Amino acid sequence: MGNLKIQNMNIAYQGQSAIKDATLAFESNKLTGIVGPNGAGKSTLLKGIMGLTPLNTGAVSLYGKPLKEMINKVAYVEQRQEIDLSFPIDVFGTVLFGTYAKLGFFQRPKQKEKDLALKALEKVGMATFKDRHISELSGGQLQRVFIARALAQEAEWLLLDEPFAGIDATSEKIIIELLKQLRDEGKSIVIVHHDLHKVKTYFDNIVLLNKEVVAFGTVSEVFTADNMGMAYGEAISEMISLGGGTNVK
Repeated sequence: MGNLKIQNMNIAYQGQSAIKDATLAFESNKLTGIVGPNGAGKSTLLKGIMGLTPLNTGAVSLYGKPLKEMINKVAYVEQRQEIDLSFPIDVFGTVLFGTYAKLGFFQRPKQKEKDLALKALEKVGMATFKDRHISELSGGQLQRVFIARALAQEAEWLLLDEPFAGIDATSEKIIIELLKQLRDEGKSIVIVHHDLHKVKTYFDNIVLLNKEVVAFGTVSEVFTADNMGMAYGEAISEMISLGGGTNVK
């Protein structure tokens, strides 16, 4: 039974449906992937959960309460292209920013918050970069810094939008191992992902989305020929039927 719940979520842009009647119950202490074709509404779903995109109808709750009352328990890591790398802030300041979720913007961080930010940087292996400007980081390093920001928030749930996009294979391996470790330590993690090759080894559960929820469950439950055909079209459905399994993009 999930602790983060979406009930009848509908989102439309200029009259065009982006999310249609989505109802989901994400399980806590799991790594859950959201996959689907381009334009399926994967990022929109995360933004709808976080209240960054208004809902036409529907509700989001955490532990039985409206999410807006529990928002400090959820951290959101946006896509890298949405980050203004010219903003004058270093790595430590970026991570320290995560503590403002509980402090409020009119209180200055004290030593407790600074220690929390440093501990978060150490957790993701980026403490030695704390004085660098964020524009000096590689894509993989930047993603680790934003995961550290989420940890400094002391959030129980982490929602990440395409964290592996545009980074090298070594960085991706470091990040997924970090996320698995955080899950094992009790975090609940939801990730928008596009590479179907890796879902079996990366995730405990999968949401298959194409504006509406096609299927939700384990990889073996979700990646059937019928489900993949509904989400991606007949070509992928036929590949799975012929033995291609999940090894498709």
